[in-house]
Order: sequence, then C-alpha cells, then structure tokens
Amino acid sequence: MKIDQIDLGNRPLFLAPMEDVTDSPFRQICRKKGADIVYTEFISSEAIIRDSDIAQHKMDFTEMERPFGIQIFGGREEAMEGATKVAVANNPDVVDINFGCPVYKIVKKGAGAGCLKDLNMMERMAGTVVDAAGDFPVTVKTRLGWDDQSIRIQEVALMLQSVGVKALTVHARTRSQKYKGDARWEYLKKLANTPGLEIPIIGNGDVTSPESAKKMFDKTGVDGVMIGRGAIGNPWIFEQTRHYLETGELLPDPTIQERLDLCAEQLRLSVEHHGERYGVIIMKKHYGQYLKGIRNGKKLRGEIMNEKEMQPVLELLLNFKEEKLYAVA
Repeated sequence: MKIDQIDLGNRPLFLAPMEDVTDSPFRQICRKKGADIVYTEFISSEAIIRDSDIAQHKMDFTEMERPFGIQIFGGREEAMEGATKVAVANNPDVVDINFGCPVYKIVKKGAGAGCLKDLNMMERMAGTVVDAAGDFPVTVKTRLGWDDQSIRIQEVALMLQSVGVKALTVHARTRSQKYKGDARWEYLKKLANTPGLEIPIIGNGDVTSPESAKKMFDKTGVDGVMIGRGAIGNPWIFEQTRHYLETGELLPDPTIQERLDLCAEQLRLSVEHHGERYGVIIMKKHYGQYLKGIRNGKKLRGEIMNEKEMQPVLELLLNFKEEKLYAVA
C-alpha cells in the first residue's frame, strides 16, 4: 500500500492518533514494535496558528518515528490553512485531518465529527488543507456518519478523493455511537468496493488482537488497519499481528520482565521528551495496561501513581521484578 510516494508495504498497521497517548515516546515504542506509520495526538489548528508552545511540542518528533503524520483539527478554514503551513514546516511525512472526534466541545465548534453534519464544509476544509500542504500528502480520519440516518461514507470518500486526499481512515462507528456498541465493519467492506474509489482505505474500530486485525483485512478488504486503544500498554500488538498475518502463528505474550522493561523504557523516554514532572504524569495513562493480569499489579500501580519523580517509579519496577511473590495470576 502507498500513500502518495510513501510505501508502507503489504497490509500495513497504523497507530491511531489518541489524545494524551500518542506522544513521541509512545510513538517511538510502537515503531520499534512494528507499527508501519504513527500519528501525533490531534492538535488544534487554533493553537497552532497562535504559536502555542503545547501545540509545537505535540508536533515534535524523532527521525526514527518516520513515516510519521501530524493530525490537525478545527472548525475554521483560515485556521486550518495556517495550521497546515506550520505543520508542513515541521517536515512530517503526512498531514492528517481529524473529521472524527466525537467529543462535544470539539463538535460544537464544527470540528472533528462536527464536519459530518456539513459535508460541503468538509469538502472545502479538506481542499483548503490539500492546497496549503503543497507536495505533502494529506489523509483524513473520519467516522461512518453523524448518526444512522446520515451514513454517506461512500459519497464522502469519493468527495475527499476528488479534492486530493491521498488516503482515508474510517472508524466504523457513527458519531452518535461514540465508542459504544460494535464497530460496523460491513460499511468498510462497502467502502472498499466503491466503484471509482482508488485511494487506500484504512479500517479502524474493535481491532484489539492479531486475530481481529486479520479478520478485518479478510472480511472487509481494507488496505490497512489502524489500531488504537488495543496498543495502549501493549505495543507488542504490532509485531504479533505482523507475524500472524505472515505465518498464521500467534507469538507468545510478552513475559512480565519484558512488560516491565518496556514500561520503564517508555517512562525514561517520556521524561526525556516532556521533562520530569509532566513526563511522569503522562505515563499514568499507560501503567494499568502494562501491568494488567499481573498478580499484585494493582498494588504496584497504586504505589507508582503516588510518585512524582522518575527514579522512585523505576525502583518500584525493579523491586517488583525481584519480588518472588509477584507472578502472572
């Protein structure tokens, strides 16, 4: 599969952009563990054009993260145009537009999934970003529609293709569903078989294991699969899925030692990237999944959550590894 000139190979695996999750340290870990392309958290176009330090920090990346995309969102064409120019000045591989975030404070401004209520605006916005991006490929992430009465995803895909979007990721739920209920993969299959649609389609929703990733590829015919929440605290899902797609064999789950070691590595990267205070805080979103299923893991997590500096957390992890009472339940 190719996004413009970016060759991602056969049946590529994408790391989904997730707020307060897909920062540079986590992206580095996921690329190391086999993600074929990674994206930033979604970044407000208004914050970007105001030259916000936070927005710029979210766009920072290391070369080992490539191929790498910056995802932006907004409800004003002028802001999206300006934000795109700033984003491409950071030299990513892709600029991605978020037309899918279901959060009320986002959609009430016509951004994120709010664009699904006004497809003319979505078309104008996408075209504006494509023009502002110049030679940089633009991709889009969206949902099936606003609600069950407004699912027009095939029409949306053709429209986005016509203004120059190079690939489309679809979370197979409506905005009304948010993250509830099952993802409706049947619409991904319809989309993949849409006459005249030539841009790659990436499926997203309910992929939490190698088996479910393969099932999405097989049942829908999508060109790529995007993994979101299933990767939190479990970056091995990418290498496990790649191995399963290529051999039909399931790799063993990581050992307790491997899980604790990778957690510690991500913590070190987090502190290096964000500074000690925020680097320790942001990692709190990851501990629960790294420690899931480990006997007394909840106790360890509780102790870690009270710490404000990196070294005590690392010591807790090391002590945990040495304590014979701790084992997989």
